Amino acid sequence: MNGILDKILVCAALGASAGYAVYSLGPRALRRRLAEGLSLAAGRTPQGLGLRRMMQRLAAAAAGKVPGACGGCDSCGEETAAAKPGAEADVPAEVSVPVSKIGRRA
Repeated sequence: MNGILDKILVCAALGASAGYAVYSLGPRALRRRLAEGLSLAAGRTPQGLGLRRMMQRLAAAAAGKVPGACGGCDSCGEETAAAKPGAEADVPAEVSVPVSKIGRRA
């Protein structure tokens, strides 16, 4: 019996880890749908389990706009690229430093 319980717990931990990886690394639309589905599932559970607060947080996450990497407006890099149309031409392709100029840190 303990061997079966151990295997169930390990499978549950691996499943939770894989689910979190898919949720974190997956597309934003998938995250929103997962949050919405989990919110609905938590709403159907009995009130005695205490999942109402989690349901409210998931519903808020599903309803709100998912921010970009910086937490801003989801247009990362577009303004800076549009502001300097020839900025890439100013940057040299390669920087060469002679080996004799590289010093050791003390």
